[in-house]
Amino acid sequence: MSVALLYLAVFAGGLLAILSPCILPVLPFVFTRSGKPFRAETLPLLAGLVIAFAAVAGIGTAGAAWVASAADAGRTAALVVLGIAGASLLSPQLASRLTRPIVRLGARLEAGASSGVAHDGLDDTTATARPGRALILGVATGLLWAPCAGPILGLVAAGAAAGARPEIAASLFATFGAGAAVALAGGVVAGGAALRILHRVAGSTGDVWVRRGLGVAAVGTAFVVALGWDARLFAGHGLAQTASAEEVVLGRLVPDRQATISGLVADPHGQAPIPTPDEGPLPPFDGATGWLNTGGVDRPLSGDALRGKVVVVNVWTFACYNCLNALPHVKALAAKYRDQDVIVVGVHTPELAHERVPGNVADAVRRLGVTYPVALDANYTVWRAFRNEYWPSVYIADRKGRIRFHHFGEGRYDDEDRVVAQLLSEPR
Repeated sequence: MSVALLYLAVFAGGLLAILSPCILPVLPFVFTRSGKPFRAETLPLLAGLVIAFAAVAGIGTAGAAWVASAADAGRTAALVVLGIAGASLLSPQLASRLTRPIVRLGARLEAGASSGVAHDGLDDTTATARPGRALILGVATGLLWAPCAGPILGLVAAGAAAGARPEIAASLFATFGAGAAVALAGGVVAGGAALRILHRVAGSTGDVWVRRGLGVAAVGTAFVVALGWDARLFAGHGLAQTASAEEVVLGRLVPDRQATISGLVADPHGQAPIPTPDEGPLPPFDGATGWLNTGGVDRPLSGDALRGKVVVVNVWTFACYNCLNALPHVKALAAKYRDQDVIVVGVHTPELAHERVPGNVADAVRRLGVTYPVALDANYTVWRAFRNEYWPSVYIADRKGRIRFHHFGEGRYDDEDRVVAQLLSEPR
């Protein structure tokens, strides 16, 4: 396989991220650059976003506890910076009322914030450009950005966690971020053109209202992210589901990866049984670094609990929007077959550093109402045992411990339900 083609596929995955819900938290901060000098304002911001994302994603696979703690601290600092930036857009006076040690930073974060009405317009290109300020905003934005883990990003993350050379992993993450940055740059340019038209129609009044609107969106987004509501609020609200497009890209550019998707479609009337060939033994969960909902984080799910049961395994991570879209269906499946010989097991394999913290996972499991056992797979051991490459994924094994069905990504929820019913009906 050509290395150049791999990078091209990863870059294309970044471009497609503009259509996904994961980009929504980033947009208010990026679009504050609309109407600003592109080279001095937009490019530094996007460069900072790419640098921060590549750094956080790259070190997030290291697994060290201090890395996770540092990532959480970085997110907190980023929220403060972006909150002040949004306040500065709303009103210089509002920014000045924030605590004195950070008011100077707040005044510098937005062109004209410290000089009052003189630079109210978003398209004021006469104000002194401050690339350093834009770079700081970009780094802060990148610290908060958690792209949807589709097939392409899943491939990169899994490769990094499996021990790929750090420089290669970092460059692939940066390439993905660069693709997203190019798409965002196009949006900023289009936004700047729209602002110029608005200025001609409505004058400076329209500029002020747009600036304040962006300020409200920026402050609101920082608030939502700080409270941990962003995944639930933004999940499912992208322009398109990009997993299928990513599959096309990988199929064309990286054919040797041979990502297998269960493409056997059930009868359109739902009567014909779904083919469930034997795909091999269900891998053990021995590599889990901890467990939830089993009576204690150090108490693994026993083999006896699985013996003679139809086992549904859901590979997920709590900040993945696609995983959260699929989670209600997994929970419904667990509830439907709770009193039968079916057990659902969640495998929480982290994508980013803060998802490695057991306390964060436990909080998310409680908040999301997940009651079935969850294996903590911080070292990607279970992920590799399943040869998994996607968030989310579902594997279904029969009573004999043989995998008979799997599905990558969202969808096919009815098929999963029917497969469980089919396997339950088979002779013991």
